[in-house]
Amino acid sequence: MPSFHSTQQTVSDGTDHIDPATLRGLGPDQLLVLINGKRRHTSSMLNVNNTIGRGSVGTDFNAIPVSSIDHIEILRDGATSQYGSDAIAGVINIVLKKQTDVIDIDTGTKINTEKDGVNHYFSGNFGLKIGNTGFINITGEFRDRGATNRAGNYTGNVYVDNDDVLDSQLIEDNGFFSQTGYKNQQVMEVGSAATRNSALAFNGELSLFDKANLYFFGGRNSREGTSKGFYRFPGETDRVVEELHPNGFSPEILTNIQDDAVTFGIRGEKNGWDIDFSHSMGSNSIDFTVNNSNNASLGVISPRTFKSGGYQYELNTTNLDFSRPFDVMKGLNLAFGGELRVERYEIISGEEDSYINGDVMYEDENGELRPKIIGAQVFPGIQPQDELIRYRSNASGYVDAELKPIEPMLIKGAFRYESNNDFGENSLWKLSARYKFGKKTSLRSSYSTGFRAPSMHQVFFQKISTQFFDGGDISQVGTFNHESTLVTDAFEVSKLKPELSKHFSLGLSTKIENKYTLSFDYYNINIEDRIVLSGQFDEGYEDLLAPFNVTAAQFFANAIDSRTNGVEMSFHYKNQIGAGKLSGKVSANFTETKVTKVNRSNIVDSDIESLFNREERSRIESAQPKVKINSYLNYEINDFKFNLVGTYFGSVMYIHPDDGDSSNWEFNEFTGNVETRDQKFDPKFVTDLYVTYNYENWLQATVGCNNIFDVYPNKHTHSANTVNGSLVYSRRVQQFGVNGANVFAKILLRL
Repeated sequence: MPSFHSTQQTVSDGTDHIDPATLRGLGPDQLLVLINGKRRHTSSMLNVNNTIGRGSVGTDFNAIPVSSIDHIEILRDGATSQYGSDAIAGVINIVLKKQTDVIDIDTGTKINTEKDGVNHYFSGNFGLKIGNTGFINITGEFRDRGATNRAGNYTGNVYVDNDDVLDSQLIEDNGFFSQTGYKNQQVMEVGSAATRNSALAFNGELSLFDKANLYFFGGRNSREGTSKGFYRFPGETDRVVEELHPNGFSPEILTNIQDDAVTFGIRGEKNGWDIDFSHSMGSNSIDFTVNNSNNASLGVISPRTFKSGGYQYELNTTNLDFSRPFDVMKGLNLAFGGELRVERYEIISGEEDSYINGDVMYEDENGELRPKIIGAQVFPGIQPQDELIRYRSNASGYVDAELKPIEPMLIKGAFRYESNNDFGENSLWKLSARYKFGKKTSLRSSYSTGFRAPSMHQVFFQKISTQFFDGGDISQVGTFNHESTLVTDAFEVSKLKPELSKHFSLGLSTKIENKYTLSFDYYNINIEDRIVLSGQFDEGYEDLLAPFNVTAAQFFANAIDSRTNGVEMSFHYKNQIGAGKLSGKVSANFTETKVTKVNRSNIVDSDIESLFNREERSRIESAQPKVKINSYLNYEINDFKFNLVGTYFGSVMYIHPDDGDSSNWEFNEFTGNVETRDQKFDPKFVTDLYVTYNYENWLQATVGCNNIFDVYPNKHTHSANTVNGSLVYSRRVQQFGVNGANVFAKILLRL
């Protein structure tokens, strides 16, 4: 589906290990994910970095074993009235395998042509029948993904800032680049993080008695990840303990992600009604360890490894659903039910050495003593004052009806009422219709209202960190939640409320001669009060910040309204060609999102740039491709399948937060001119090719190459965006990653 977009992030802390996914150009938190039709919990990790999805939390798709999936269903219309909060962009329903009496053993290896990022996986799936109608299907999967590195050669100073000749001599004398652990003159890792993933999934059903079955599904996923931060150079005496790291260090962020889920329920029939009663439990936790680092303020007694704390999120959902067909007109289906959700969010502090101030000083270039930076470099520990546990509950009820007044027409309506102990009540509705012209053409349309409740992470996340500012001062910078009077009173920002949406769609699909299938869908999504993470309020706000002992603050706010317009089109072809079968498909998504309004308080009315700057606007409007086209061509003959896949990624834009004013432009070493740091990244086309051989239905072997032409995004065109040469490619906007071509081979045994 071309409107689905997910790209591995880089140099973005724990988000490197959780790939945010979006639909129709909206946010990761505006997409609802279901497993077998039941709500899936989200990640515990809130993205607070300057990348796609900043300020949001999404579902960790990596926690679901690929080998356990039978198929995926996508409901693209707004579906909040049927499924509740989060379904503004649409719904993805992942349906698990039910197969029995077969064992699938699948293994494969992939390596990039740059000879890094080696990826091994092994999975097993088997199913057993239980009685006449019952079954259990179990999947085990292991994936080991090596890191990739597309960093450029570092061109900046290492030991001394104000004497290039001396610095070059020290680099040579100390063999600096030979001891960094990287090749050539690289000093950091830019690419996919290394991860090791172990997963177990199950799906089953048992007959209890006549017309009633017990069903259950779920799984456990454990993932360890390693990503690298920016190099800390020996010349940065404010953040490096020279006695521990005489040549500086490359700090590592180690994550331990645990994801658990289980659903059990009873479905059956009573007096003509289909009844489904279920309960789902899900949890996701992430713990951070910092390695090869130091807390500079502790001096020589600083550890090199720190436990920096973590986050945990839990969701319990109980559903009771009734449905029944009635013999009214040409058919009436009626459904109603209720849902109760209870959420738990926890922030866990790190060990003392990861955040403590050891009061060690250093001498600056003017000979003055200054305090060294506090906390573990790359990811300072979460402080005890930021620790918390919060709960939230939500109750809802819905009614859904489908009516065929005449044979070719289907009319659907839905109404939902929700009550949340945190932000109150919401009522939602949806009306849709479909009309068939003959057996091969249909016209459809829908209009719905929707909402997305602020996530618990957005409501309760808080962190005070110690940062270094120009002039050598140590400052406290806080991300404040809406329990803080700094947000609600000092800045007069209202407590977070739900995002509200209105969704209209119109579509047409037709089939021609059983060879061609065409579809066209237009959608319009208006969202009020979208939640964003503000920029930092610092200079000019000293009086407001002083009572809270911080010098800068940021917070979440219902800061903007937006409008999304788009078109999705697809064309599918299949035919018999000689002794084989030829099929092909082209699907395209054209979308545009615009910020239509910025909501202000009296305090921030004159400082919109701190609340929502031009980079934040571009992250919503132009950081994801507005055009994406997927295509494939498949030819099957005898025991062979040949597949050619192509994906067109439209252009994206990086907008620097300060460069709306030309006086902030900087000298570009690449051109010799003073220029804006804004950049447009051109459209790209990525091609995959693979061949599959089937032998007597029990052996399947596949070899192929992804991105066979080794296509990369545009490189940075302004030297100031490269961090002294290290960032060849943008980490803030990405179309398809920076790993280049890879070759792979895999074998499937079916026993």
